[in-house]
Amino acid sequence: MSGGCFDYSQRRIPYIVEKINRYIDGEELNEEEVSEVLSSDWYGDDYKAYVKAHKHTPPNEYGYSKETIEEMRKGVEMLKKAYVYAERIDYLLEADDGEAEFHERLKKGLGDLDNYEDS
Repeated sequence: MSGGCFDYSQRRIPYIVEKINRYIDGEELNEEEVSEVLSSDWYGDDYKAYVKAHKHTPPNEYGYSKETIEEMRKGVEMLKKAYVYAERIDYLLEADDGEAEFHERLKKGLGDLDNYEDS
């Protein structure tokens, strides 16, 4: 494995992005997950009804304003960029990449943000 200057801490950023997106948009559930929600005493009736009807958790479950959701979306975009920068700087500082590769891969990584996948 390459890098390591930051103890691979940057690799937790995609998890944070995924978690924020789940708060904003909810998430699809498979049949087993739907059954677990419906049989649980943890969730309220409205939540269960939404899950049963949509096989999806409710979006914006906490009812944040549109302004707050927009700021959260901006934060997600910044986190994606932060991940690319941290990963590329890590490889540079650990001498896995030279300066030319750093700039090339940074540019490519930032250009690929539209195709960013939480992982």
